[in-house]
Amino acid sequence: MSKATIAVIAAVSAGAGAAATAAVLSMRADKKPDATSISTKPPSAPVPVPASQVFTTPTAPSTLLPTAPVNPAGLFEYGFPGPTADLAARSGLISSYDRRTRNPHWVAEHMTPTSLTIRDGDRKNSTFREDDALPPQFQAKLKDYSRSGYDRGHQVPAADCKWSQRAMDDTFYLSNMCPQVGEGFNRDYWAHLEDFCRRLTARYPSVRVVTGPLYLPKRDPLDGKWYVRHEVIGNPPNVAVPTHFYKVIYAEEQQQAGGKVALGAFVLPNAVIPNDKPLTDFEVPLEAVERASGLEFASKLPAARRKRLCVETNCSLVVKEYAERQKAFTKK
Repeated sequence: MSKATIAVIAAVSAGAGAAATAAVLSMRADKKPDATSISTKPPSAPVPVPASQVFTTPTAPSTLLPTAPVNPAGLFEYGFPGPTADLAARSGLISSYDRRTRNPHWVAEHMTPTSLTIRDGDRKNSTFREDDALPPQFQAKLKDYSRSGYDRGHQVPAADCKWSQRAMDDTFYLSNMCPQVGEGFNRDYWAHLEDFCRRLTARYPSVRVVTGPLYLPKRDPLDGKWYVRHEVIGNPPNVAVPTHFYKVIYAEEQQQAGGKVALGAFVLPNAVIPNDKPLTDFEVPLEAVERASGLEFASKLPAARRKRLCVETNCSLVVKEYAERQKAFTKK
């Protein structure tokens, strides 16, 4: 039995969540991310394909097979089936929504030392709300979270958008939420990770963070097969409960284009995590998040401009009691 197999089967508790995550993502349980795992990925250069070679008009024959007796693209006369990723550009965030899971694919934010010192927003004036910009049948609803046992977990934290009441209000759309374990995760370790991202602005003049959910497979100890298994909440059940969450951090050494960027990627299980767990236990290669999410990060950032965040700075958390953090959070 391989080391990877042993690691995955053994790491079933929340305390071993980092080991399970690393094993699932990389299948190399004994390998920690090194400086090259993030910094040396060459930028991809896809060759664009003309739309005329992909989709033809309903009445025109295919340009790839001009003599074909069929026209599958005729379906589009009745509408394009999808998938459709709903992009939303709001005051303090940009998001891509997954209609199938009723969770975002990703949510991107930007922080600077200036943005975090302005206090024109107050969380007491914000309320959770459904995103009416989405088709009703694909929206996550407030009632879906009611008595579900999960928190409405911000992907872009409200605390990152105190610079404007509107920006803070925009973080309360359910399209910026995922079901998260509350005690021990959303209200604890995850909140400390969010605080870590904010504290990076003490060193870097510009910090960008992409956050989102993952649905990772787990090996069944009985039959040895891998399964993706996650809870679904709501009535009817329609909001997926992620197994894990990721954060990809771009710490820019200068706000102008062309500077060095320290990259960090972290994957955390949606479970209780002891506050004394080192953050570096959840560091993974950037490529691992890409494989797991189906997304690309920093594909246009040359290797010469890349650094590894946890080599450049101390990747550790400052643990605060949740009640104290909430009290400080409401101060203007």
